[in-house]
Formats: sequence, C-alpha cells, structure tokens
Amino acid sequence: MEVKSIVAYQGPSIHARFPVIRYTVDLGVLEQWPTGRLGRGFIDGLLGCLPGLAQHGCSYQSPGGFVRRMTEGDGTWLGHVVEHVAIELQKMAGSDVTFGKTRAAGPDGHYDIVYEYHDEYVGRQAGDLALALIEHFLPVELKSTSDSRTNLDFEQQIHDFLRAARNREVGPSTAALMKAAVDRAIPCTRTNADSLIRLGYGRFQKRIKATLTSETRQLAVDIASDKRETNRTLRDAGLPVPRQRKVYHACDALASAEQLGYPVVVKPLDCNHGQGVSIKLTTSEQVKLAFERARKYSRAVLVESYIPGCDYRMLVVNDQLVAAAMRVPAHVVGDGLHTVTQLVEEANRDPRRGEGHESVLTRIELGEMAQSVLAAAGYDFETVPARGETVYLCATANLSTGGTSIDVTDRVHPDNREMAVRAVKAIGLDVAGVDFITTDIASSYRDAGGAMCELNASPGLRMHLAPSEGAARDVAGPIIDMLFPSGAPKTIPIASITGTNGKTTTSRMLAHIMKLAGYTVGLGTTDGVYIDGRMTLTGDMTGVTSARMILSDFTVDAAVLETARGGLLRRGLGYPECNVAACLNVSADHLGLSGIETLEQMAEVKRIVIEVAKDMAVLNADDPLCLKMADHTHASRLCYVTMNAAHPLVGEHIRAGGAALVLEEEAGGHMIVLCDMGRRVPLLWTCLIPATVQGVALHNVQNAMFAAALAHGLGIDDEGIRLGLRTFGNSFAQTPGRMNIYDDHPFRVILDYAHNPAAVHTMCSLVDRLGAEQRKIVSLTVPGDRRNEDIMAIGRIAARSFDRFICHRDSDSRGRDHLEVPEMLRDALCSAGVRPQQIQVVAEEQSATQLALEMACPGDLLLLLSEDYARAWEQIVQFKPEISRTQAARKKPIPIKIRLDDLGGLEWTGNMELVRDARGVRLARELED
Repeated sequence: MEVKSIVAYQGPSIHARFPVIRYTVDLGVLEQWPTGRLGRGFIDGLLGCLPGLAQHGCSYQSPGGFVRRMTEGDGTWLGHVVEHVAIELQKMAGSDVTFGKTRAAGPDGHYDIVYEYHDEYVGRQAGDLALALIEHFLPVELKSTSDSRTNLDFEQQIHDFLRAARNREVGPSTAALMKAAVDRAIPCTRTNADSLIRLGYGRFQKRIKATLTSETRQLAVDIASDKRETNRTLRDAGLPVPRQRKVYHACDALASAEQLGYPVVVKPLDCNHGQGVSIKLTTSEQVKLAFERARKYSRAVLVESYIPGCDYRMLVVNDQLVAAAMRVPAHVVGDGLHTVTQLVEEANRDPRRGEGHESVLTRIELGEMAQSVLAAAGYDFETVPARGETVYLCATANLSTGGTSIDVTDRVHPDNREMAVRAVKAIGLDVAGVDFITTDIASSYRDAGGAMCELNASPGLRMHLAPSEGAARDVAGPIIDMLFPSGAPKTIPIASITGTNGKTTTSRMLAHIMKLAGYTVGLGTTDGVYIDGRMTLTGDMTGVTSARMILSDFTVDAAVLETARGGLLRRGLGYPECNVAACLNVSADHLGLSGIETLEQMAEVKRIVIEVAKDMAVLNADDPLCLKMADHTHASRLCYVTMNAAHPLVGEHIRAGGAALVLEEEAGGHMIVLCDMGRRVPLLWTCLIPATVQGVALHNVQNAMFAAALAHGLGIDDEGIRLGLRTFGNSFAQTPGRMNIYDDHPFRVILDYAHNPAAVHTMCSLVDRLGAEQRKIVSLTVPGDRRNEDIMAIGRIAARSFDRFICHRDSDSRGRDHLEVPEMLRDALCSAGVRPQQIQVVAEEQSATQLALEMACPGDLLLLLSEDYARAWEQIVQFKPEISRTQAARKKPIPIKIRLDDLGGLEWTGNMELVRDARGVRLARELED
C-alpha cells in the first residue's frame, strides 16, 4: 500500500465542514484482496488489537456494522479499514471523532481516505499507525518486504502513540473553558501545543492559558507567585494569614521554627502543586529534613505557623466566589485483606485517574512522600490496614498529588466568602484560587479561626468540575462571561468572496466601503495581506494562512477574505463560518488540477463558502452553477445579483421580500437598484462609479453590485455603500493588475491579469466597447498549467478584437516547454483567421511588453495581459514614447459644463480632456483651444 499524499484540512473543505485528514493511497495488488478474501486471521488480528472496532456502526448505523462489512461476502477494501482504524486509535487517545469516508480516486486501486481529527499531530500519527497495523496482519506474500511497518511491535507503538497524544491534550480546565466558549458561540482556536487558546477574532479577541487570561495582570501574578509577598499583602489588608519567616539556611529555619512555635510548615517560596511542602512538623530534625526537601524547588524557603483544620480551595472569579471544595490528601481505605500497595493499585484503576493534570483525578504515586507519611504513622507499603481505616499517603491535599475533593460551595459562611473576595482584590487577580485552612468552612473565620496560606494565580478547575463527592459546579462559564460580558462583541464581521473572476476587485471594493464606514479592515487577496489599507505581507494570500493572520490581528474589526480554489483544495477554509459570502461566477480555469476536472466539480469547491455563511449568501443569478448553490446555503438570508432586470426567479424572490441587486436601464443610463424586504432603493448610476470607466466596464459594474450586496449584508447603510463605490477607481494603487488604464502616452494602455477564457473575453469586450482611433494591440499570455483547450480558447477569443498580437510566456512556464504556450496561442490565432504577419512570438514577458509599447502609435489601444503586473506597470509608466504628447494627434475635446454650487451658483463651460497622472489617477485638464 503506497501513500501518494497526505492533506490536513484546517476547516471546512470539499470533504467535510470540519477539520479532516485525507490520505490518498494506492492499494496496488491489495485492490484484489478485500477483507473477505484476507480471511478471519486478518479480521480477528485487528479486532484483538482494537476491540473498539466492534462498536463501529459504519453504514449500518448500529454497533457491529463495521465488522459486518468486513465479514459479509467479499468484505470491504483496505482503504475503508484504514479509515476506521485511524478513527478508533484517536478515540483511544481521547478524541471524540466519528466521521470518515473512503472513495475511489483516479486509477484503479487509488482511494481517498478521509477521517475527522481534533489535533492534527494525533490525527496524522493515527493514520500512520493504522497503515502499519494493517500491513502487519497481511499474509506474508502480500507484505511489502522493504517496509518497516511489516515488523510491528504494536504494544510499544500504541503505548508511544497514546503517550504522545496525552502530552498534546489540553487539561480539564482548558477543555472546560473551550466548551463554555463554544456554547456561547465564541470562536475558539488553539494556537500552539502549550494550550494557548484564542477566543474570538480581531479586536475583540481574548486569550487564555488554563485559567490565566489576557486580562490577568502580570504584577498580580508575580505577587501571588511569591508566597512571602502574598502573606504580607493579605496581612496588611487585615486578613487572616499564618505567621511566616523567609529563610535561606537550615539554621535559620530551625531558629524560625523556635520563634513561631511548633508545629510548623516548611515550603518553597515560589512553587506550586504542593511540591516540597511539609506540614505539622514538631521537631528540629523534621524541620531540617523539610528544609532540604524545599530547597530542591526554591532557593528561598518559608517557615510558617501550622494552622489546624481542613484544606479548602475557594475559587473567585471577577470578584465573586463561584465554588469551594474541601481537598482531601491522597489516601486509601483499608479492607483488612489487602496491603497499602494493593489498595493503591485498585484506586488507580479508577478511570477518572490519569497522569499529570489531563484527567479529573491524578494517579496516586508511592514515592518518598508516601513512604515518609506512612512511616510517621508506623506503617509501610506492605501494611494491611484494618477494614474502614483511612490511611493517608501525602501530607498535602493537592489533586496533583493524588488527592480528592468534596464540593462545599453551598456551606461557605458569608464572612468566609467576603474574606476570599477581599483577598483576591488585594492581590489584583481576575481569577484566583484561595487556599483556606479552617476547622469548619460553614463558620465565620472570626469565630472558628483559620488562615489563608496561599493564593493561586492560575487555579485548576477540575476539583470543581467533577468533585469526588458533591455537586459539580459550572466554573468555566463565569470566566468566559467575565471575558465576554452579555452584549459585548465576541467576534468581527467576516466576508468570504469566491468565484473564477472578479474576486480581488470585489474584495477591494468591499474593503474600501467598510473602511469608509469606520472599520479597520483586514483584507486578504492574491496580492497580499492588508491591514487598514497598508500591505503587511506580499504574495498570494487567499488561503488558511492569511485568514488566520487577519483574524488574529488585534487591530482588525472587519475581515474581507478573498477565497481562492487553490487554498480550499490545499488546506480548507481555515475558519468555521463567515457572516456573508459571495460566489461571483464559475467558469473554466484551473480545470485538470487537484482532481477537479469539470465545472460542476469546481462549483462544488467554491460552494464551501456559501455553505458556511451565517447571515447572508450572495449569488450570481445569471450563472446557472451559482444559482444552484442556493439549495445548499444555511444563511439566514439569500441575496441575488443580476444584470437582467427581467430575471424571472429574481423577480419572484423580490416579491417575496428577498434581497437582490438588480441592474436596471433607464433614460439616463444604467442604475444599480437594491431591493430588500419590499424596499426598492436606486443606489447609484453606473457611470458614477470610477472603476466602471463611465459604465463601460460591465464586469466592474457587476463587481460593484456584489460589493454592495455584501456590504448591505454586513449592515452598511445605503449612503455608506454609495460613498464607497463613488470613491473606488481602477487605478493601480487601488486595484493593481485589474483593468488599470494609463492615458499619459499618445496611446491608451490597459493592464490586466486576465488568465482564463472568461476573463480574456471580458477584457476583449471592454476593448470593443472602448474602441480605438487607430489600431488595437494585445500582448497575450496564459499560465502554463492551464489545459490545452483553455489556451487555444483564449487565442480564438482574442482573435476577434485586435489588429496586432504579441504572444509570450509567463516567467514560470509551469512544466511547459520554453515557447510551447506562445506557439499554441499563435496557432489558435491563425486557426481563427489571423494572418501570420499580424503575430509575433516573444519568449519573455518583459521583452513582449517593451515591444508592444514601442509598437504602439498615437491613437492606438494597447492591452497588456501580465502575470507580473507590478513590473509591467512600472515599465508602462517609465516608457518614453519617441513622439511627444504635444506632437500626438489631439483627442477630440469634451465640452463640459460645470455648476459650482459652492461658489454662489457660478457656471463654467469649456473644453476638457480626461487624462491620468503617473499614479493612474483620473484628472480633468482644460484645453487651450
């Protein structure tokens, strides 16, 4: 079995709407060996190692269904078995995963094995171990002799796998906080292996690490970590604390014990989890030994007076006591039959006990501390305690040393509640655990006595979540509610924009509208990542990396994310849902790549963003493949965009109160009209949108309509949408590589990134509508990874609109021969009737651009299709025509009448021409004649 590829999808993908891993495998000869043919030895071997497989329902939806699939008839193929084994291994590691599917992929014997994961590392390891286990149980003649998986020590492998998985698990406290966040619809993202969790997005995000929050003050943590400083601060506040001395030498510890009076407690200055703590010491020898034990954890050691009573943990959140538990040291209860060691082994079989802090309870260890405590009672590990006798194994009551807890929240006296809250306020913490020792928590500390021995800046929650006795308490909810009070924003508006053409321009238009509406926008496009209009990272930023970068930025309060096919296929969407989403169109581009062969398959990929839209999905009603996506959206509202005012479905949708952006033709030109909930609002004449070149560029009219629809879905008012569109042009500064027009040469230059048949057709249609006084010239190219039929189609499309053609290749030929693409374009042009003398083939794009500029004469129109549009624009701007502008044929002047209302209604009439400066900004210049 050969693994061809492994992909971990970070979010919604073509396979599922949650994270999954896909193994693409070639079964080879094993395609002829389904489980039925492999026989009972193979099946029983698997079930012996993984008995949980017997509970998998598979397609039968009931326990035993998967075993039934393996044993009935010919059985099932091994790719399907890998899927179930990978799921079962993750379940053994504590991940609650159930989803999986295996489908044929390409040639015979090739399969896509897809299964759910929670932690990518654990999911990948589960897949690798699944493959190894299956290989291990194959008959000898079918094994890959060169494969190390054939010699498998499964017991060791599963042990290593489970240990690694446990090390990556979040602890009970973090898990409870994450669940509380998800229950409140707060996005929750684990950002590293150390359980640093981001809650929410953008400007409103908060972070937690266990019960430390982004609101926790560092100075308060420092004070709480210094037990001596904590003691002094609480004493100064008039709160009950034990008397205490800080020492560095054993002789000073002995002297302090004498001064304080026995019994005493000795502990490290700045350690936690009860490490190095010795209590109820009554002799100088005990103090000396305790000092040496404490010095292993801290240079400074505390000696303090012993407070009799039970150990209570009081949890304070946001100045409220939310839970209290009595902590009981690790212990066993005798039965008169078994030794202490045997009783501990039995106690550790409790499924709630685990290693470290990952479980509700921690395993009891029979180490030096247990030996010392037993010896003080006259016992050892082989002692058989009497029936009902409680034998303690630890001096401290920490859960981390095997202790248990009893909930006492409802018994806490009001004075003790007030005391705990005051103590936490005195230190300055938002979440804290108060360690309080008293004989009776139900009595006031003023009467029963007692003292606070410590404050914890990152208290564990597990003793309250699942106490050994008493009611469980919701302690995670109050922490999340403190971070996100009722009514406070939890996330930021997210717009996801996909389609074959127009994504970048529409994304930029929407970001511009949002910025003018007062938002700090994070924008991800094919050009890079922009934060509040400033580029922070260059490159194609239309996938998971850029989305997470924007959503984690602390300044951003709106995200506009161009979402391309490539990112969706490589790693998925990267976020679970968005507020609004649009699919602009679906046409032939990138077909034949990544397993996408048809337009229908491409539509399925692009449909992902529509399926995860929460508030509004915006669809192109003029594109049949987009229109079909309406059946798959779960958004609260659906909005159509159409250039056909008589569109029957859109008309019916509007009459039903639905939302739509419609292009209507009126006496003065074309008007974009917004319809929603019975309201009809004429938004804007298309000629007033600079990016449409007085309404001639119909593709940008459509892009503007999509931007307006998305902005409407995000709650931007009509005037805000108008303002954004009226101030958005097609200059290189605003939309680099997208229909940038340069008019400062004697000829007009249009630069565009069109790289598929539909986009080239759009640009040719624009050229036809604009016209030219003289010739029309095109510098033509296509990326090398496009299908032959797409390259030929582009040549045939361009043939109808130009007089001269320069064919060149991209800087990256993407696997094609040096001149293969330009020669294919030349052949397509000739087959469409273009004479060979009208065509020139040039290898490099920069040379082709230079040739086109030198070829152009006054009155010509030059279209440059460029992949490296930043370099091409610089080349255009810096080009020096041989004929100066004053010698060039004068363009026909445009008579313009302007009313200057702000100057008392004065009027001016004259001849003007529209020109552009070096930056591509449109200017009006008065002509002398």
